[in-house]
Amino acid sequence: MNGSRLPVPPTLDALAAELAAGRTTAVALAEAALARARDPAGEGARVFTTLGAERALAAARASDLLRSAGVVRSPLEGIPVSVKDLFDVAGEVTTAGSAVLRGAAAATRNAPVIDRLVAAGAVIVGRTNMSEFAFSGVGLNPHYGTPANPWERAARRIPGGSSSGAAVSVTDGMAALAIGSDTGGSVRIPAALCGITGFKPTQRRVPTEGALPLSTSLDSIGPLAASVRCCAIADAILAGEPAVAPPALTVAGARLAVPETVVLDGLDATVAAAFEAALGRLSAAGARITRIVVPEFAEFAALHGRGTLAAAESWAWHRGLLAARAAEYDPRVVSRIRGGERMNAADYIDLLAARRQWIAQVEARIAGFDALALPTVPMVAPPIAELEASDEAFFAANGRILRNPSLINFVDGCALSLPCHEPGAAPVGLMLAAPGGHDAVLLALGQGVETALAANGEMAT
Repeated sequence: MNGSRLPVPPTLDALAAELAAGRTTAVALAEAALARARDPAGEGARVFTTLGAERALAAARASDLLRSAGVVRSPLEGIPVSVKDLFDVAGEVTTAGSAVLRGAAAATRNAPVIDRLVAAGAVIVGRTNMSEFAFSGVGLNPHYGTPANPWERAARRIPGGSSSGAAVSVTDGMAALAIGSDTGGSVRIPAALCGITGFKPTQRRVPTEGALPLSTSLDSIGPLAASVRCCAIADAILAGEPAVAPPALTVAGARLAVPETVVLDGLDATVAAAFEAALGRLSAAGARITRIVVPEFAEFAALHGRGTLAAAESWAWHRGLLAARAAEYDPRVVSRIRGGERMNAADYIDLLAARRQWIAQVEARIAGFDALALPTVPMVAPPIAELEASDEAFFAANGRILRNPSLINFVDGCALSLPCHEPGAAPVGLMLAAPGGHDAVLLALGQGVETALAANGEMAT
């Protein structure tokens, strides 16, 4: 993983087949994941804020015992899973990648998503590092370090955020599945920059109780994994549904809209080439691709002239803690949270009302299409050192990285990011997005898109 070629993580189906055939065990998978996490030459010390080795091995032993009795609770039975450090796990402190919460009381109960993973037989190996309080799409963390992107690791590029450790835990074999959160792209961005797949569901689909909030209006919980099918299985479990993926849809005849407003501005050459090549392959496979203007996307920045929902809602949560202990925060996070301090109640109410109208307008404009197709992130991952050294560079990169995914959060949609780069090239994500509530159809279409790209030589690493 030190060269330019990316690792290829196993799918959930592949691991389940190995377990079913007796070629491996849950304990062996857990031990291998923990060994990679503990490897001093690897990224584990920066990927995890907490490793739960004892708990993971106990869960793995129980899984193997149940399997020996013919009990397989779900496709996650015995599978190593990482969870972002903003989900409550009973007996553990939820720090959300911060220093200020290290001394907080331990959680007394699991978040619902943790209970659902445990009930499905997942083996939770640890809590993954993240941008502090999830407030950055870059993934830097001055308290716990920043895990390096698997691409050109010697160059130590950003992993993307805020679910930074989540993505690298999957690429580096420390987990086969990671659970993250997505408020403005925090699942899809690290998935895109690290060359894996990430899914942001419609917000109401997965319960957010027991997850430390960034923006209660926008926060959603989703998986990062090796494939769309992996994400679909995990999403069903997180949503409390039967643990099956929707049948794949062929791309032949699929109606894909490419917005030409805002989302294609300022693409770097690598992203532009990969995106256009992917569209060409999908068109060759029978997809009906239409380039459209979405004037509402051009209005997005102006809607936030008085501030953002994330700033207002994070300020409401953090204002007491900031008053007492602001010096313990990352200053770059503080500056963004304090944007909410300048908003008054009328500003917030106006923004909520404007959002409702904006959603209706966007949904009406794209109603004739099965999905939008756009680049997840307009740039390849820059080096960590460049963004650590300069506030100007950091905030410029953060704004660019969050731009496209944030549009889908604001429209309350669902979205996938899946790899669309050429073999050996920098990771680039193709985002498929649909209105809220269209999750199953999007995941079914995403599997077809993934197959079409793979058949044409894409997605290789």
